[in-house]
Formats: sequence, C-alpha cells, structure tokens
Amino acid sequence: MTQTALTEKALSLLKTLISIQSFSSEEDKTADAIGNWLRDFDIPFERVHNNIIAKNKHWQDDRPTLLLNSHHDTVKPNKAYTKDPFHPHIEDGKLYGLGSNDAGGALVSLLATFVHFYADENLGHNILMVASMEEENAGPNSLRGLLPKLPSIAVAIVGEPTLMQLAIAEKGLVVFDGTVKGTPSHAAHPNTDNSIYNTISVLEWFKNYRFEKSSEALGDVKMTVTQINAGTQHNVVPAQVNLVIDVRVNDAYTNQEMANLLKAEAPCELQERGLKLNSSKIDKDHPLVRSGLALGRTTYGSPTLSDQAALSCQSLKLGPGDSTRSHSADEYIYVDEITEGIDLYIQILKGFLQQ
Repeated sequence: MTQTALTEKALSLLKTLISIQSFSSEEDKTADAIGNWLRDFDIPFERVHNNIIAKNKHWQDDRPTLLLNSHHDTVKPNKAYTKDPFHPHIEDGKLYGLGSNDAGGALVSLLATFVHFYADENLGHNILMVASMEEENAGPNSLRGLLPKLPSIAVAIVGEPTLMQLAIAEKGLVVFDGTVKGTPSHAAHPNTDNSIYNTISVLEWFKNYRFEKSSEALGDVKMTVTQINAGTQHNVVPAQVNLVIDVRVNDAYTNQEMANLLKAEAPCELQERGLKLNSSKIDKDHPLVRSGLALGRTTYGSPTLSDQAALSCQSLKLGPGDSTRSHSADEYIYVDEITEGIDLYIQILKGFLQQ
C-alpha cells in the first residue's frame, strides 16, 4: 500500500472516531473501530478493557521494544461549541470534531506508521502499538494500569499534538488541597481572625513564590491557585477557606521533593492528592531524538501532562496538531498536519529503527 493510500485510511479512521462519543471510561465503541481498522490490514491485536494492543509481525523477544502510544478517549465538549462536536467535517482544510486534535490526529498517524513498519523483518527494535483509554482522567485502566501487562519497554513515543516538534521533556503535576483557618463568628461582631481576610496574604504568598531550581528543558516550576471555596451564608464568618493549588513540576524536583518543600514553607495547611504524575524526559542525544533533529525538527519542554507520566523509560512526546487547540471549542486539526505527521513519524523511525 502506498503512503498516500495509508494516509487516506488513517484520515477515514479519524472521522469515524470523531463521530463516536468516547469520553474517558466510555471508549468501547472507539476501541471497536480501531480493532476493525487493524483487521482490515490482517493485523492481530489484543484488547484489554478498551485498550488495543498490537505487535509488529516479526517480534523477537531478545530485541528492545519501542512503544507507540496515544489515546482515544476525549474530554466532554465545552459549552462554547458552535459546531456539532461529533460531526466530522472538513472546512478550509480543517477537520473539525471533538478529539480531532487531542489526540485523534496523533493516534491515527501512529497507527498508520505502525502499519507501515508492521511486516519489516530487519528492525532494530520491536514495535508495540497501544491505543489507550482513560488518558484524560488518568483512570485505573489507562496506560498506567496496563503497563504491568505489557512487555518491557526501552523507549516510547507518546502521540500528542506538538506541531511535530520534539517534546523531550514534560512537566509533572502535583495538586494540593490547602486550608486557611480562622475564627468563625457572626458577621455583626468584630473578628480579627477572619479566615477570608487571612487568605489574602496566603494568596499573595502563592502568587509571589519563586522556586530555586530551574530546568534547561522545562524552565521554572509553575504554581497556580485554581480554586477557592468558603462560607455558607451572608452573616457567618467561616471557620476556614479551602484552596486548590496546581503545581507543574520541572525535572529539577521529584514530586515528593515538591510536596515536602511546599508543606514545610507554605503559610497554610497543605495536603497533596497524589505524587504519581512525575516529570518525564529523554536524553537530547538519544538516537530517536537525533533522528528527528536530522529532519529539521526542534526540541522543547512541554508544560502539559500526558501518559508520559506513567512511563519509567525514556519517552518522546510527538504528534501532529497544536496543543493550544486541545479542549477548546470547535476543536480541529488540519488535514495537511496528518499527512505531514505520518510522513515525519515514518522518516524519524526509519532513522531510528533501521540504523
């Protein structure tokens, strides 16, 4: 099959995926569609929950394994949509629809790339293709839950929209619940320990705090207060104010180090929700990165989170589409981005697998 024909089949699959509701944990029908697509190429696969797993034809257990991974679940469409999120259609070269950019374009491009190399006999790595579920909500059946059932992975490409530039690092995430306390009272009486007023200086602390360690690839840690909640009625000063703090962690800190640091220094009580979403990276001189650089790609550090956080191996985030379109209203991807994405994936893997 020519690369042009393979690209057309990938585009057709993407249209099918867009037309099927596939919110996190509800991906059974998109899993069916991906499985049927692989059957059309006579490629066997395994299904674990709504994860689709396939191996290259000439798999050898003594070879290292390259993972190709992207997800087929989506967030729910926001209220600002003006187009039907489940109606795939092309306008001015843009394919519109929920999940088109995040991460359907990357997924179908990786699937096409997997098909391209599927029957090759002289590859330096095995290729393991995983179309995964529950990425958007980091669910228990997502890639993280699937990994113990997979072969050992030496290196991975995680398909997310990066404009086909090389995201060689990705920030981790720790979410904290904060509590600012005070003295509850009737609003009519004096109170010098009002929890809401106490929160003003706490918010200023979070706004102005600067972390000591920066990163060449990921820059500074980004800390943002994203939620605040207090009070139940107009005439009662509440006993406490509850905050939520989103911390995007660079590779100069582990998530545990970040939790220890902030819990020791913050002027309020803090409790982390979890520490599993660590930062990720791949060496800039890794052969996979060098292959991309040789094709004129550039490297950068990504501020957004993906299934890379589940991986302990070195991993590269790479895919067609633009991250700024993800989770936006009237989501789209350019058809030309998918064409380019498949071509670049193939060229990068040729430089890596056939050396």
